[in-house]
Amino acid sequence: MSQGESATTILCSCKQTRFHIENPVYQELDIEGLNIAVTSSGKAGGKAKGKSRAEGLEILSHASLKLKAGICYALIGRNGTGKSTLLKAIAEKLIPGIPVQTRICILQQTDTDLRDADIIEGCEKNVESEEKKGSRLSVLEEVIDRATSRSEIQHEIDVLLKAVDSQQDALAPTRALRQVQHERLKRELFEKDKDARLRSGTRGMTARKALIAFEKTIAESAKRINQKDEDIGEATIKEETDLAAELLAELQLQLEPTILADIEAKARNILAGLGFPKRNLDEPVNTLSGGWRMRTNLASILLQPTDVLILDEPTNFLDLLGIIWLQKYLEKLKESTPNPPTIIIVSHDRDFITATCQEIIILHSQTLTYFRGSLATYESSIREKTLHLTRMRDAQEKQKSHMQQTIQQNIKQGKAAGDENKLRQAKSRQKKLDNRMGMEVSAKGTRFKLNRDLSGYHLKAREDIEIPPEERAISMTFPLAPDLRFPGPLISLENVSFRYPAAPSSKPSTSTSTTPSPFILENVDLTIHMGDRIGIVGLNGSGKSTLLSLLTETAKPTQGTLTKHPRLRLAYYSQHSVEDLQTLSHASSELTALSLMTSDVEGVLGEQDIRGILGGLGLQGRIVSDVPINRLSGGQLVRLALARLIWKEPQLLVLDEVTTHLDFWTVRAVGEVIRGWNGGVVVVSHDRWLVRKLVEGWRDVEGERGDESRDEEEEEQRRRLVYLVKGGSMKVLEDGMREFERSLEKRVEKLMK
Repeated sequence: MSQGESATTILCSCKQTRFHIENPVYQELDIEGLNIAVTSSGKAGGKAKGKSRAEGLEILSHASLKLKAGICYALIGRNGTGKSTLLKAIAEKLIPGIPVQTRICILQQTDTDLRDADIIEGCEKNVESEEKKGSRLSVLEEVIDRATSRSEIQHEIDVLLKAVDSQQDALAPTRALRQVQHERLKRELFEKDKDARLRSGTRGMTARKALIAFEKTIAESAKRINQKDEDIGEATIKEETDLAAELLAELQLQLEPTILADIEAKARNILAGLGFPKRNLDEPVNTLSGGWRMRTNLASILLQPTDVLILDEPTNFLDLLGIIWLQKYLEKLKESTPNPPTIIIVSHDRDFITATCQEIIILHSQTLTYFRGSLATYESSIREKTLHLTRMRDAQEKQKSHMQQTIQQNIKQGKAAGDENKLRQAKSRQKKLDNRMGMEVSAKGTRFKLNRDLSGYHLKAREDIEIPPEERAISMTFPLAPDLRFPGPLISLENVSFRYPAAPSSKPSTSTSTTPSPFILENVDLTIHMGDRIGIVGLNGSGKSTLLSLLTETAKPTQGTLTKHPRLRLAYYSQHSVEDLQTLSHASSELTALSLMTSDVEGVLGEQDIRGILGGLGLQGRIVSDVPINRLSGGQLVRLALARLIWKEPQLLVLDEVTTHLDFWTVRAVGEVIRGWNGGVVVVSHDRWLVRKLVEGWRDVEGERGDESRDEEEEEQRRRLVYLVKGGSMKVLEDGMREFERSLEKRVEKLMK
């Protein structure tokens, strides 16, 4: 770790009693009084004291974590609330009360290396041996190896087999057996040490005593490994040689070809469902890009048996075929397994959550609340609650205003006439105004009772009517696109075809002609006008990125004509925009959103105007000027990337997978603001909800707020088209995203047979 960096630690505690009995149903969790905090202790030079030595962020405070067996949960929360930290704490069993025997598998959102993707049965991986072998493994071998711990088993088999087959050294089986047993004890020591550190009270003392006793066992095992040959008796040699042969037979049975054949067949089906062509299954895994490596991670996790399955943004690197396949796979998993795992999913894909999850866990205000039902039902209940609280607050404000006027009149009249009754009445009303105005109903909607609903010490007898920040809608604003001086299409493709230049042949040839590469796109026609909403859908590798390269002129057509309006300003949000910002932040650790935007505008805009643009996208105050870009969340980086585009006031906005890194509240806000923007929009996305909302003009009637009802005539006049890119050609989908979805559902049904 370099100087100035910090070590991050997750601290977990919960309410425990000495009468607690671990739940034998490992798919369930019931933990009360859960506290999770993240501390960051700096490594920079200097002697710091107290709080200056460590920075802490509290994720949960006195929360309840309740998971029921076989239920699929959606964990939702705003960006930066700590969803990934909570999932990591569960997966690594940092929370006291999670049984050691619980098998937990996790796909982490930030996984970039195959070694760190999952935690299997609480066992420490032999990472060093895996890394030596990982570069030689194919995709299929890597998935099977990680799902079955085959490398560990094979390592033990190799050690024992070499010793048992040794004809010259009679002590070889004994040495090999002791080596294997010692390695297993060291892995078990890791779990006992963690258990002793996490537990407190009587159970903590018991765990620490067990750790001390186990450390003695480890020491004795080490002595046995280093025991001299002449000190080992013949009876011991015979006994341990027999044990080595028995253990070898047991391990070989686990890797029996018939068992591995079933696992391989299942692995092939999973990889096919996630989009791997058959020809790519034998490719070395270290040649894969980041997206395909994440699919490999996901495949290995789905292949192994588990009690709790955690998927953090599993759809980020999947196309729509893979997303629908994963939906169907999780549904089938619940139906076909006698004891299905408990599943926790974090995803910004609203349709995916709706299709897979039965209950919702909401992380906000450092606590967890639970909702039984779909995401749409939850949002509907939140809207009703917000509307109810808003009306209650408005009505009470009117009542308070009227009471204040009455009090002033009574005081004035009482003083003028010397009427003590008027003054006492004014004093009584003022007391009610100060002490008893607020919530008139309990949390359950019943009549408010002070002793029941507001126990403890409070400054007044009623709680104020406040709408929680988590229930307030996120709003964004875009500056309007300026009108063009003369009409015409913004951009037009006429009979455009594109292929990459032919690679030179490695074989010597007397002929100078080369075989041209196939067309990626062929005979494409596309016209985009001001205000148009164009959606581009298709599977990965179908040519969508190539089409965007043509539109943004980073590639030139091989054939055909591309025409642009002479005054067109085009802004392009690449799917790598967030990664580009992260690269900039690594080059300059002090770079902030404000300083980057100031550099971008080159004096065209002042600081106040820049802050206005950033503020319209939800980046305000010190976040803009004081927080370095490398400390911003993924959602904040998306907003900054959009701000770098819209300050130029473009007439055409091209968006490539803009919803990645966003929570679904922000996805809704992005959909709303772009939906009403007056410029043209081309969007490439696998998010079905966004395409329906932004391109097709689908209106969530219950979700629309009254103050957002825009000009209906203008909305109806927009040209809305969804294009499917497939086999090098483009065609309009008459039924939009739903037509594409139906065609993929048929393919998924065939894949799952």
